Amino acid sequence: MALDFEQVRDAVARVPGIPIEGDDPVFAEPWHAQAFAIALSLHQAGVFTSTEWAETLGDEITKARISGDPDDGSTYYNHWMATLERLVEKKGLTNLQTLQDYSNAWARAAERTPHGSPILLDSSDFD
Repeated sequence: MALDFEQVRDAVARVPGIPIEGDDPVFAEPWHAQAFAIALSLHQAGVFTSTEWAETLGDEITKARISGDPDDGSTYYNHWMATLERLVEKKGLTNLQTLQDYSNAWARAAERTPHGSPILLDSSDFD
């Protein structure tokens, strides 16, 4: 599903903290844009509501502040990822163990991949 720019702008307007240049979001890292796109796509698919997203993101930010997060914007997309993980587990799309297994596999694959080359997972990454 392609992202509709009007929907992106609407999402940006409803979620505080997203850096904006003109009418468009600006992302410091490629994975920030990917996390944004995943969240928007799941919302568009009806996996969670705007209210569920906002409440869960707010809860993640609050927990991070209590744990000493610098709350300077540098960790904002870490909160997005934590929110995505919580919601996809809550909605039964996956579980935390599977997310951890893939995270570990990606780390192993990244370690063996030369800089500048695409990271490719294979079955040995899950051992």
